[in-house]
Amino acid sequence: MKLWDKGVTTDKKIETFTIGKDRELDIYLAPFDIIGTIAHATMLEKVGLLSVEDLNALLPALKEMYRKAAVGQFKIDEGVEDIHSQVEFELTNKLGDIGKKVHSGRSRNDQVLLDLKLFARHKIMEIVRKVEVLFESLQQRSEQHKDDLLPGYTHLQVAMPSSFGLWFGAYAESLSDDLWMLQAAWKIVNQNPLGSAAGYGNSFPLDRSLTTHLLGFDDLNYNVVYAQMGRGKMERSVAMALSSIAATLSRLAMDACLYMSQNFGFIKLPVEFTTGSSIMPHKKNPDVFELLRARCNKLTNLPQEMAGITTNLPSGYFRDFQLLKEAFIPSFDELINCLDLTILAVEKMEVNRNIMNHEMYKYAFSVEEVNRRVLQGLPFREAYKQVGLEIEAGHFNPDTTRVEHTHEGSIGNLCNDRIKAKMDAVLNGFSFDRIDSAIKKLIT
Repeated sequence: MKLWDKGVTTDKKIETFTIGKDRELDIYLAPFDIIGTIAHATMLEKVGLLSVEDLNALLPALKEMYRKAAVGQFKIDEGVEDIHSQVEFELTNKLGDIGKKVHSGRSRNDQVLLDLKLFARHKIMEIVRKVEVLFESLQQRSEQHKDDLLPGYTHLQVAMPSSFGLWFGAYAESLSDDLWMLQAAWKIVNQNPLGSAAGYGNSFPLDRSLTTHLLGFDDLNYNVVYAQMGRGKMERSVAMALSSIAATLSRLAMDACLYMSQNFGFIKLPVEFTTGSSIMPHKKNPDVFELLRARCNKLTNLPQEMAGITTNLPSGYFRDFQLLKEAFIPSFDELINCLDLTILAVEKMEVNRNIMNHEMYKYAFSVEEVNRRVLQGLPFREAYKQVGLEIEAGHFNPDTTRVEHTHEGSIGNLCNDRIKAKMDAVLNGFSFDRIDSAIKKLIT
């Protein structure tokens, strides 16, 4: 059962090879293919390619399909190539010739472009909301522990005093920059390719602006050739943004692995968040952070995988694009799972509040002592030399009870409110409410 069947039997090995994982992966696209078909059929009626009676028959059938797809009950039958074929075959089986009319003015090429954009848009909305929860949790922990010092490191050597307020807050601000990247990708995603057909438009009087409005897109991919050129570019742009978030989570996980080790002893997770050893009864391993690190590091390779499939392709459609789905579609849930676990770990993490009292960290206060002498009138280089000589001679005894940093973003002035304002600014740049409203109108 193929939409392009002309009575010629395809070799079974060729069929299996060319279909690949489409049937498996297209289940994820099912709700979005149906939504796109609802919008397309509505437009076809407006331009006279469907009758009112045709549309009145199609919409209830499509909405029933959508309800099944939304709860995972929609299936792609054995022998059917993809989700586009399944939807059209079901409409034809139920409505006869009316079902054969819905493909007018489109191709599977612009259908899959549309499906992937609607899918990516939906998943980006989920990710943004998860990032917002993690951001708020990190900011809360930052304020909670703003006075709890820990050593800062350069070259993995003890450097200067830091604080848990700074540590938690740093990852919160990193997420705000990650969302700026995701918003740039969102703006590429949220443009309508429907109507570009196989990449060269067609002679039907389509109203592409109408489907853009119905589906809640910000704008059109106007040039039909570029709409097809966007396949691969869209996935790569989104992958870059996902990899940026993943890199932030991976770095946090790496810090946590270090900080949980006995040699550091800065943080702990509840015992139920750790695993044991089959041979060493004392072990409490930070597997959750190790797997977060590995999964997120895998996601940081996603842009290169997207580029590797599509680099140097000329304009127009090629079957190479099919392979993008295999890495692209699962990547969203992978990142969502990592965000969920990070949120939970940050909330349950226990902090050692008395780290800097230990003798081994006294040299972290050397810069504080240099600066104190400068404020008393000594030239900086002279103060630096004095403190350095005292350290070498073993006579350095700093005041470890007082760290006075007042500039923006320092231990004593975290600026979490300003970082929150940055996050609010990027969140306000997404058009989630308008999209939710547009989709709700289509499916109800």
